[in-house]
Amino acid sequence: MEEARIDKWLWAARVFKTRSVAADAIKNGRVTIGGQNVKPSRMVKVGDVVDVKKPPIVYSFKILKTIEQRVGAKLIPEVYENVTAPEQYELLEMSRISGFVDRARGTGRPTKKDRRSLENFFEDF
Repeated sequence: MEEARIDKWLWAARVFKTRSVAADAIKNGRVTIGGQNVKPSRMVKVGDVVDVKKPPIVYSFKILKTIEQRVGAKLIPEVYENVTAPEQYELLEMSRISGFVDRARGTGRPTKKDRRSLENFFEDF
């Protein structure tokens, strides 16, 4: 097999849990090849570099093998090479360390922990 659909390849390579989630990510512009947005039916070949945005970082994968059938996790190193920049992993670590819960303003009530930390913050003033 020389070529494979990008949505099938992302699912088969275990980048996304389901093929429909992979197709949605592609449609929403979170998957690019060579800096260009693609459609789920785009054919990929060996040597292509696929960028996948999973906030807060962008993963980069170099395709070593085109597959359309899901493989075991132990076989993934034969399918792609992770060429993600080290700065992206530093960004991920910084977001983990900060402990900030990414909740958009006005989307739901604060948790009890949030309320207590707000009260403690305002007690100082």
